[in-house]
Amino acid sequence: MPVTLVNPEGLPKPEVYRQLSVATGSKLVFLAGQVARDADGRPVGDGDFAAQVEQCYLNISTALAGIGGSFDDVAKLTVYVVDWHPEKMPLLGEGVGRAAAKLGIDPVKPITLLGVAALGEPDLLVEVEATAVLA
Repeated sequence: MPVTLVNPEGLPKPEVYRQLSVATGSKLVFLAGQVARDADGRPVGDGDFAAQVEQCYLNISTALAGIGGSFDDVAKLTVYVVDWHPEKMPLLGEGVGRAAAKLGIDPVKPITLLGVAALGEPDLLVEVEATAVLA
């Protein structure tokens, strides 16, 4: 496995993410932010934050599979959320959980969550970008 996830001693040990990842692979992959669009570019989850999160994670998995990787190769995620407030956390977890169940993956990675005013299109509620390492 080219990515090992770690919560080092001396730092908090969150349940929903890891503090760092150690990459030992040889191919570094920077995946553009994925949004709630299906393979044909059609919107998914209109107004449904959890559904949009789920689609973002599914798209990350699809993109990595296209180059011989998988979600397990993800070293870090950055999540951009329109109008973020803590009350959205359960919906974020719901969307991630549904994607994880569909994909059979452990979605817990180092993550940065950023609240933003808007994304590239007005119907988008979330965008998720990934950095991955392939062997």
